[in-house]
Amino acid sequence: MAIDLVTRREWGARQPRGAYGRLSSTRGVKVHYTGGQVSPDIVGDHARCVALVRSIQNHHMDGNGWIDVGYSLLVCPHRKVFEGRGPHHLPAANGSGLNSGHYAVLGLVGSTGFTQPTDDILHGILDAVEYLRDKGGAGDEIKGHRDGYSTDCPGGPLYAWVKRGAPRPGGGPTEPPEPHPSFPGRVLKYPPVMVGEDVRTWQRQMRRRGWDIDVDGLYGGASRDACRAFQREKGLSATGAVNRATWQATWEEPVT
Repeated sequence: MAIDLVTRREWGARQPRGAYGRLSSTRGVKVHYTGGQVSPDIVGDHARCVALVRSIQNHHMDGNGWIDVGYSLLVCPHRKVFEGRGPHHLPAANGSGLNSGHYAVLGLVGSTGFTQPTDDILHGILDAVEYLRDKGGAGDEIKGHRDGYSTDCPGGPLYAWVKRGAPRPGGGPTEPPEPHPSFPGRVLKYPPVMVGEDVRTWQRQMRRRGWDIDVDGLYGGASRDACRAFQREKGLSATGAVNRATWQATWEEPVT
């Protein structure tokens, strides 16, 4: 399927306040999410997608002080790709000193509300990646915003998809769920730091799910924070402690 591109004129973009930096090529693309509340209503109403893209541009220009929306392209649940800064133009969303290495592609999912990317969003992101390779000299890398930058972006579900190699949906049968180890009988929490093979087992599974977490067998502040974010994502009580329900969800809840 050819890219379904929504031009800046079509979505009512504001004019940039200055000239973009120029890119001849990049190592690839970094995937982003909004990091905020996204209404699930956008799935059934494309006009809401257009309004959300406009609000993102307004925030970037009026809140961040950027010359334009920070993304190269933006993708909605209707497999439509909104033109942002576009190919051969330096994005602003990857972080200071990191924008020349990768284009920035946003999937319109959030940290609350609409958090699970649909197949059409994943297809659209890959349509955008192929477009940037064809038109903008993007390399083969597809990474998450959090790769090389301290952020939760692009969120657990999108990042897990990136870590699996960003496959096209429907590309083959899914693997059956892996049997998981039994709850160890103690709640993993911090403070103080808890040490053990049960901690390492949980951390390893979280990393497989796409979370940026060290597998060191030490349950400290970073593990607690990852646990709390995972619990919020799955609608569990966000205590930051791995109780029986959280342990089971780490293996049993779908990644996307």
